[in-house]
Amino acid sequence: MSEPRTGAIARTTSETSIELTIDLDGGPIEVSTSIDFLDHMLEAFAKHSGCGLFVRASGDGMDNHHVIEDVGIALGKAIAQALGEKRGITRFGSAMVPLDEALIAAALDISGRPYLNFRVSFLREDLGQMPTEMIGEFFRALTNQAKITLHLIQMNGHVAHHVCEASFKAFARAFAMAKARTADDSVPSTKGVLE
Repeated sequence: MSEPRTGAIARTTSETSIELTIDLDGGPIEVSTSIDFLDHMLEAFAKHSGCGLFVRASGDGMDNHHVIEDVGIALGKAIAQALGEKRGITRFGSAMVPLDEALIAAALDISGRPYLNFRVSFLREDLGQMPTEMIGEFFRALTNQAKITLHLIQMNGHVAHHVCEASFKAFARAFAMAKARTADDSVPSTKGVLE
């Protein structure tokens, strides 16, 4: 039986308190951040990436900026922890996800090098209690801590809810492909390391 691929982060600052665990190979999904739309997006990510995910987060109430960014940081750190030396993974993943009029393309490399190309725009300032300007910041925090390369590109869409949800689902599907186990337990790089 393969080794478990899990990560657990407990992060407390003067602004937020976060507990987060991820299992790259599945499991229960339980998310509570006090931001309903963020909960919905994290649940969609877990479901469509095939991950088990537990998140409990609270913050200082300052326009939810701190909670959204810090959950991205914690999720990125947990992903990096769960991937370990990145042995026996596919490494690359891509997906194009439609949601009604919205169409988002995602390409991902579990590279050890953080980079985000976020070309997604929103015609509304907020999705419930979630400022849309924070969606890019969430993915930036995540990619920096997970040390992955991620391109998220909007091909179409004007309904902010659809554009955001398709972005999370496209990321999830690309991540599902990239983290998939292979028969070869080596590091998928000619350098022999991904760091």
